[in-house]
Amino acid sequence: MANFTMMTGFLLMSFSNTWELQVLHIMLFLLIYLVALMGNLLIFTLISLDVHLHTPMYFFLKNLSFLDLCFITVTVPKSIANSLSHSYSISYLGCATQVFLVILFAASEVFILTAMSYDRYVAICQPLHYEMIMKDEACMKMAAASWLTGGMIGLMYAVSTFSLPFCGSKEIHQFFCDVNSLLRIACSKTHIAVDVTIAIGSILVILCCIFIAISYGQIFSTVVKIPTTEGRSKAFSTCLPHLIVLTVFVTTGAMAYLKPPLDSDTILDLLLSVLYTMVPPTLNPVIYSLRNKDMKISMKKLIAQKHFSEELITKVFQ
Repeated sequence: MANFTMMTGFLLMSFSNTWELQVLHIMLFLLIYLVALMGNLLIFTLISLDVHLHTPMYFFLKNLSFLDLCFITVTVPKSIANSLSHSYSISYLGCATQVFLVILFAASEVFILTAMSYDRYVAICQPLHYEMIMKDEACMKMAAASWLTGGMIGLMYAVSTFSLPFCGSKEIHQFFCDVNSLLRIACSKTHIAVDVTIAIGSILVILCCIFIAISYGQIFSTVVKIPTTEGRSKAFSTCLPHLIVLTVFVTTGAMAYLKPPLDSDTILDLLLSVLYTMVPPTLNPVIYSLRNKDMKISMKKLIAQKHFSEELITKVFQ
């Protein structure tokens, strides 16, 4: 008879027992987190303040930035705090919450990226009907559906994973609570509920990818027919950042979750987890801000307004 033990918490993995490497881990994670934090906050703020950016495309981009900010905040600060305190424990409830939030934000991001591809399809392939199709109400419904569906998938993952009994080792060989790592320390080797949840999640992601592929197939066939070079360039400039962001996010996530299961965690598992949890939220603001003319103009306006306000305050108090 198996020896079942009621788990009260888990131990997350330490990157190294050497102090110098721990410091390197802290500095690297902190730097990446601050870059992601400032970049996504900047995009969120610019879109919120500039009325010229109150369009469907930027509405979805604003949602994406908020998701990226939440996604990286769920895992990275906890890892930094663990290294600083030399305490790698996480409570049972904290671990379940982390699984729920990671899946919620990751799944919601896939759905928001799908909505963004539809927005670009309507804008380029059906420009005369764009304002009628992409109304504020329709955009709000698509964003709400993305968040709610992501929340349901996250809840399914958390409930199905933590309905399993855990026994023996409570060490999770990841820097956050990862479903694959938790399954390896579960007492039961059969987890039908988790497998069904993974199948549902995988089918939804595949359907989103097919929808995006069809949308961009239509977009590129329309763009190549645009007679002017300037028109083609403008169309591509709004689509390429979205494609790059989507490719990075889906590729890193697929490599982490769809690779063949192993009996033990490897350094590759850790590297893939770092890639899909930290690279997309950090790169997305860079990709959009560097390639987007409207964002650059909005940033210049914000800086100019700040300088004007400072000069005005200086004159008032002189």
